[in-house]
Amino acid sequence: MLIAQQKKEQNIAEYIVYMYQIEDIIRAFKLDVDAIMENFVLPQLPDRSFENQYRTWYEGLVKQMKAQKIEEKGHLAELNEIIVELSYLHTTLLNMTKDEKYIGIFDRALPLMEDFKSRSNLKDKNHIEIAFHAMYMKLLMKLQKKEISAETEDAFDSMRMLLAYLGRAYHKMKSGDLDFLQN
Repeated sequence: MLIAQQKKEQNIAEYIVYMYQIEDIIRAFKLDVDAIMENFVLPQLPDRSFENQYRTWYEGLVKQMKAQKIEEKGHLAELNEIIVELSYLHTTLLNMTKDEKYIGIFDRALPLMEDFKSRSNLKDKNHIEIAFHAMYMKLLMKLQKKEISAETEDAFDSMRMLLAYLGRAYHKMKSGDLDFLQN
């Protein structure tokens, strides 16, 4: 909860990947807040002073997931909305402002995203969604202590750089500091 708030304010890309993980944790515990608290949250808390805040947060997420019918798969509407905003910003940086640095980062990542798309079940996803799914896959591989080849690591890194640049631009846009008329 506190990590999510911090990430949302400081690094929107990390926030999305983090929330993908939280969605899967909730699903792993079959949307049972008591089980989440007992087996996941409480063992990580240094003290119980935040217990009620975490319980309320997880209860809210479970309620949203049920209301949005994403108990088994899919992502929270809020996350999808942020990805839509990031996708529009991506298109703006490429086609309207012609941000040269972003275009270079995107050109490097594009064939790797296309390769990832062809090897996965993401045929209907745009480049930004593909990059986020790749970053989440990398997180899962690290958590499972699976070996990541140097070639795959390079592919992940190019997508990470794309999302990092896009994330910084997103925060600038949200704060009113992004000038779309100049790079």
